[in-house]
Amino acid sequence: MLNNLTDTEEGDGGPNSQGDGNPKESSPFLNSSDATEKSQQYDGKHMALFEEEMETSPMVSTMISSLANYSSLPQGSKEHEEEADNEEEDKKKKKPVKAPQLGTLMGVYLPCIQNIFGVILFLRMTWMVGIGGVIGSFIIVFMCCSTTMLTAISMSAIATNGVVPAGGSYYMISRSLGPEFGGAVGICFYLGTTFAGAMYILGSIELLLVYILPQAAIFKMEGLEGAEAEAAMLNNMRVYGTIVLSFMATVVFVGVKYVNKLALLFLACVILSILAVYAGVIKTAIEPPDFPVCLLGNRPLISKGFDVCAKTLESGNGTVTTKLWNVFCDSPFLNATCDEYFVNNNVSFIQGIPGVMSGILKENLFGNYLEKGDLVAKKGIATVEGPDDTLTNSNRYVLADITSFFTLLVGIYFPSVTGIMAGSNRSGDLRDAQKSIPIGTIMAITTTSIVYMSAVVLFGACIEGVVLRDKFGEGVNGNLVIGTLAWPSPWVIVIGSFFSTCGAGLQSLTGAPRLMQAISRDGVVPILRVFGHGKANGEPTWALLLTAGICEIGILIASLDAVAPILSMFFLMCYMFVNLACALQTLLRTPNWRPRFKFYHWALSFLGMSLCLSLMFICSWFYAIVAMVIAGSIYKYIEFRGAEKEWGDGIRGISLSAARYALMRLEEGPPHTKNWRPQLLVLVSTDVEQNVEQPRLLSLTNQLKAGKGLTIVGTALAGTYLENHPQAQRAEQSLRKLMETEKVKGFCQVTISSNMRDATSHLLQASGLGGLMHNTVLVSWPRNWKQADDLQTWRDFIELVRETTAAHLALLVPKNIAAFPSNGERFSEGHIDVWWIVHDGGMLMLLPFLLRQHKVWRKCKMRIFTVAQMDDNSIQMKKDLSTFLYHLRIDAEVEVVEMVSLQVCLRLIFIQPFVFLSQIQSITDSSRGSIRRKNPAVVTTQLIVTEEQPGVSSKVEKPEEEVQLIHDSTSPTSPATPATPLTPASEGGAQTPGSAQVQMTWTEKADGEPAKPPGASTPEGIKDIFNMKNQSNVRRMHTALRLNGVIVKKSSEAKLVLLNMPGPPNNRSGDENYMEFLEVLTEGLNRVLLVRGGGREVITIYS
Repeated sequence: MLNNLTDTEEGDGGPNSQGDGNPKESSPFLNSSDATEKSQQYDGKHMALFEEEMETSPMVSTMISSLANYSSLPQGSKEHEEEADNEEEDKKKKKPVKAPQLGTLMGVYLPCIQNIFGVILFLRMTWMVGIGGVIGSFIIVFMCCSTTMLTAISMSAIATNGVVPAGGSYYMISRSLGPEFGGAVGICFYLGTTFAGAMYILGSIELLLVYILPQAAIFKMEGLEGAEAEAAMLNNMRVYGTIVLSFMATVVFVGVKYVNKLALLFLACVILSILAVYAGVIKTAIEPPDFPVCLLGNRPLISKGFDVCAKTLESGNGTVTTKLWNVFCDSPFLNATCDEYFVNNNVSFIQGIPGVMSGILKENLFGNYLEKGDLVAKKGIATVEGPDDTLTNSNRYVLADITSFFTLLVGIYFPSVTGIMAGSNRSGDLRDAQKSIPIGTIMAITTTSIVYMSAVVLFGACIEGVVLRDKFGEGVNGNLVIGTLAWPSPWVIVIGSFFSTCGAGLQSLTGAPRLMQAISRDGVVPILRVFGHGKANGEPTWALLLTAGICEIGILIASLDAVAPILSMFFLMCYMFVNLACALQTLLRTPNWRPRFKFYHWALSFLGMSLCLSLMFICSWFYAIVAMVIAGSIYKYIEFRGAEKEWGDGIRGISLSAARYALMRLEEGPPHTKNWRPQLLVLVSTDVEQNVEQPRLLSLTNQLKAGKGLTIVGTALAGTYLENHPQAQRAEQSLRKLMETEKVKGFCQVTISSNMRDATSHLLQASGLGGLMHNTVLVSWPRNWKQADDLQTWRDFIELVRETTAAHLALLVPKNIAAFPSNGERFSEGHIDVWWIVHDGGMLMLLPFLLRQHKVWRKCKMRIFTVAQMDDNSIQMKKDLSTFLYHLRIDAEVEVVEMVSLQVCLRLIFIQPFVFLSQIQSITDSSRGSIRRKNPAVVTTQLIVTEEQPGVSSKVEKPEEEVQLIHDSTSPTSPATPATPLTPASEGGAQTPGSAQVQMTWTEKADGEPAKPPGASTPEGIKDIFNMKNQSNVRRMHTALRLNGVIVKKSSEAKLVLLNMPGPPNNRSGDENYMEFLEVLTEGLNRVLLVRGGGREVITIYS
């Protein structure tokens, strides 16, 4: 039965099927297999019910198989090695990619050990213990190791939260914190790795020139003192460092496989050196080695200038002087003139390594920080110094080469705990990265931390303090201090540390270019894209050149102690953001955050982040600020110029959480008048190709957005959603493209309904979210509303006006929108004229102010016109209006227009602002935007029009203490809304709305006469006002003509005219007349912006 069903369904889908009219062979979602292959594919699988879904979605078995066989081998050294070995083979034969085979020990633990143990352990660890003391050094080591351990915990959580391809820390940070943070921190990590290469090279040169082959120095240091000797040493470091850097870069360029094959050799050197130190410590407990240190008084002497630690020697012929005598005296004779300190103090020697059982630990517990040039002195030995003695023969004593302090020691030591990312960088080579990375990294940090902490205690317990503070071993025959402790020979440490530092430098020059290549290929930093290219086998040639160039900067600095804090900054910043990424992911509780590593907590991540930030400023506040400026600059560059990437990062999660919180706060109540700003809903129309018909509407939107706020650009389509979904997508793309062109920041929305009227209404109701709703609607004037084939357009427009009024939304209607300026135009002069007929809550005052914030309108001046009535004092009105504008902090010219013949007619369309202006000085800022009077007077608040009378009669109501000019959301329903229609005047009595309403509307004559059909009007019809049957309409048209004449006379040269927009009639039979009135009112004006308030105050005089 199932097979029959399958055959039937497959037959219905054939080319001759009448089903959905879309043959399967032509569907873009199907492959090219024919019907027979399809039948064979599903035959016997009992999945005919889901056959349609399988055409676009894979079967579960297929998906699971592809995920299980997932391979994330990086474009790293392993592939380059295979590529180099197979260059001569047939390129058509593709070599199968081998599955990664490295386990925890070889893939994570040992690489981390090799990268963590480095040059600082061998060259600076003993000096740090001598200067900072055992306690101070232990605190430094504990802080740094704790920082890396907390970072490793956070990194383990991130690395086990899904498959981590190659890229290490950059990949983890960028996918967790987004491309901006990822790019900035990735480049910082790259710089740190590059400067680490410079540090390793400088360490190897120091080992070579100081301990292995001093005679190889190009700039000789013999006989030089102080600054001259230091300069010669730095120049030697620069010359040899550049040579070694060039050689290493060439090795990396020629063949990375040699570097990888030598990695185990370098690791073996490190481990053997450390074992030799521990063996030497054990030997000191049994038999301390003989390493005498010669002291003159309490000052250790440089051992190169003499052979015997004595002033004179007894021989058969008498007393003879030694070489040491010749150093401090002007002749070898006993009566020679000698250095005063040499004469007053005895020469003695002490054992440099008294042994772990000697009790020297007590002397080395506390620090002994020195200024540059200070003598390294032995504590507890009596010395004779004259009060006026000056230091002479300084080149014969062991001196401090730099000024030392606690924070300096932190910056120098921290690079010795970096390298914890070595395991995550090899994630593509691991058999089970989610298991190996946490275990291997944490084990490596634990091992190295134990070694470092034990080394601090053992060095302090075995080695004399003056020897510890002797950075270059000048008092112990030029031996490496840690080498004096090693067994069986100091050369084990010297040779082992030299090879290990060389290997670490090669590893840095191998890893840094690949990190830069990964950043470049991600495309987040456009300026770095050139460094993503390389050789045919993928070798990052350009990135290698950049790395060598930056590394040369570190070489030119030439001082190991100066380079170490620089790379400490970059590594600390990288570790700080790893902790931040883990903390954010944990706190945000994103559904995808499901790490297999469970031993993490957001508090630990924040503690690690705080430690990293603290250590940055402890090491060097100057370098910390510079590193932050570099990272911040890269962040802003990526934000503005970089490629937009959506990686599901935590910053987007923060944005969503913050947006949700802000929306919930907005629900607490309406904004205060001081916080009111136009939240625009821009309604545009599209043509048949879904292109926007009024692009200048978005230009005006951009110019109005000096007030910031919300912008929603919406359009409506007629039809059904299923049929018109492709058109909706095209329309949305068109809106986004135009918004990007016009630099309008906001959202776009497309609504589909059965007709345009309903679609627009739905757009008006459903736009926005929660408290972030639009309060202003911007829609263009219907341009061809008079054409007989476009009757529905102006009807929809009037219904939109009614809906905005009912929803208490402000309405902006630009007329002649094509004449409005684009964003690229500039008005060098001109005026923005405001014709203030009705007090609309201050919209007419606020809009010109916002427009003048934009560069298009910035040089235009603002003028305000208002109309005086017959019983008004126009001079006082001008003074009141000027005072009001002064309190509003708005600069504008004021003019009062006296139109006596229109004093009654104006009332039919508008309520004049004279009542408002006469009480400017008694305004109180209340939440309802009311205007109170100090001296109550009789005020006309309602206008009654009686159709039977040729004139106009007005009814005076009782005096009120408060005149409510603008209704807020708590006011009764507006009489202009269909919910509460006005009582027709012909039925007797006056029209009595529920309350005093400013934006008055009129009622058409309710005598049963049908309205003039729209099609009957002619172009001359709007001028022939006497053909209208309704006398009320005649008076309104007369008002519109006269008012238009005054506006044209005063504002014909204005760049923009803002005018109150009257409300539509309650009786829909008068809609066409309403459009005629507005057309006549604005005739002859180039740019007009009709404004209708939203029923609340939008501007205030108070701060």
